[in-house]
Amino acid sequence: MKAEYINPFISAAMNVFQMMVGVTPQKGQLSARKGIFTSQQCNIVLGVTGQLEGQIIIGMSIFTADKIASKMLGTTIRTFDELAASAIAELGNMISGAALTELAARGIQCNLSPPSLIRGTNVRISTLEIPTLVVPLQTEMGDVEINVGLSERAK
Repeated sequence: MKAEYINPFISAAMNVFQMMVGVTPQKGQLSARKGIFTSQQCNIVLGVTGQLEGQIIIGMSIFTADKIASKMLGTTIRTFDELAASAIAELGNMISGAALTELAARGIQCNLSPPSLIRGTNVRISTLEIPTLVVPLQTEMGDVEINVGLSERAK
């Protein structure tokens, strides 16, 4: 995957975490992943169509999701409920939307599907053989991983 496709997701994640959660994530070492088995308890899945196609999967533990949702909502989340799920899904939407806006500014037009939230580990999410890059982010609220699997659409 080209760096010009992954970098907007990294910068968008940094900006959204700073703006919405008040933390500055530390980016870990990028790695490749073929086929996705969720390693996290809470996963936001967003589809991308247009000049690029594929999926964005943002994963974290329920504990981390609770802390992030609490900060976003300005209240303490004790149980991961519908409100917390909505906040976490919106976090994924904001990160992906900002990244696609940056890609559009570079002339790469894409659309984003509404986010889906999948809970549970060892769930297989098909990426249709699209190579996926994993961007680990460490925050004081816990670790978050952004899986970006995008390919250029066949013409």
